Amino acid sequence: MKASTSWRWLAKKRHFLFDGVESKLLPFYKPKVSGVSTSGLNGLPRGIIEPRSDLELRPLWTTSSSKSKIRPRSSSYLLAMPVGIKQKQNVDTIVRKFLPENFTIILFHYDGNLDGWRDLEWSKGAVHIVAHNQTKWWFAKRFLHPSVMSIYDYIFLWDEDLGVQNFHPGRYLEIVKSEGLEISQPALDPNSTGIHHRITIRKRTKIFHRRVYDARGSTKCSDDSEGPPCTGFVEGMAPVFSRSAWHCAWNLIQNDLVHGWGMDMKLGYCAQGDRTKKVGVVDSEYIVHQSIQTLGGQSARKVSNIEQTVKSRTVDVRSEIRRQSTIELKKFKERWERAVKEDKKWVDPFPSTRKRKLRRERKWLYSEV
Repeated sequence: MKASTSWRWLAKKRHFLFDGVESKLLPFYKPKVSGVSTSGLNGLPRGIIEPRSDLELRPLWTTSSSKSKIRPRSSSYLLAMPVGIKQKQNVDTIVRKFLPENFTIILFHYDGNLDGWRDLEWSKGAVHIVAHNQTKWWFAKRFLHPSVMSIYDYIFLWDEDLGVQNFHPGRYLEIVKSEGLEISQPALDPNSTGIHHRITIRKRTKIFHRRVYDARGSTKCSDDSEGPPCTGFVEGMAPVFSRSAWHCAWNLIQNDLVHGWGMDMKLGYCAQGDRTKKVGVVDSEYIVHQSIQTLGGQSARKVSNIEQTVKSRTVDVRSEIRRQSTIELKKFKERWERAVKEDKKWVDPFPSTRKRKLRRERKWLYSEV
């Protein structure tokens, strides 16, 4: 009962975040967070204010023939991926799967190579953004602001190393919509590399699943499990967000923590309700995680002797990235705990999380006695 009450309180709080005209004109604007006052708009007549944008390309001019080809969108979806030229063929395969389903494509080029994509027929219709050695979450925080995403019903924020032979975007969306999944991902083929959580593995006899049962390892998953990684969980390689869920998830992304480690455990808070029901993994439309890591370049090759190693001063790129990711994970956890402690009005909507917190607090008190 307390959980449902807390959700109603959160919805009410969000609904009355703004008053009057500003709440209608600026649905994603939070003046207290941004430090910018809406009084700066007072010089404009209300009807001219355009608080939203999108990533649709516009022609420099229109003709009578081009106007006749323009069709209003019944629904809009977005596929955004960080890409490098070394995985051009796989990216091409992914994009060709999505284009027939009315998707806008945005590619984040982390290797600076844009010219190498020009020969693909769909490339000129995609949005290309270039920034050297930046991650998916860095790009998403800066270029996928909720006010820009507000026309898209679903946002696919995918990695580039995914095999899509057994995936169909249209059928996937039908399942997500019919089951009310605000946050989801396609299941991983069991033969995928880099599987970190059993909940993401495909169940051959199901269309989708919301939880996993596993008695092995340090985390036991059963019917009593109420949180990630047993239920209410998707991983960061291929998440799919509804418009409302993305509005929340974008605010969860920390501007300076670019690897995004730790976010997957908290995404359930953006599920617009009960994470055990509104977060799920789709089994009938599944992908293969190839775990091909090209961002930042390849790790240094082994050299023949110590002298050569000292001389070349090579760096193991993958090790350095993992080390930085671990540091950022620690920072993210600390920020979450601090935010929870400082926000006296925030109510954790998930009872299991509150219980664990109380147990930790009791344990700490007893240790102090």
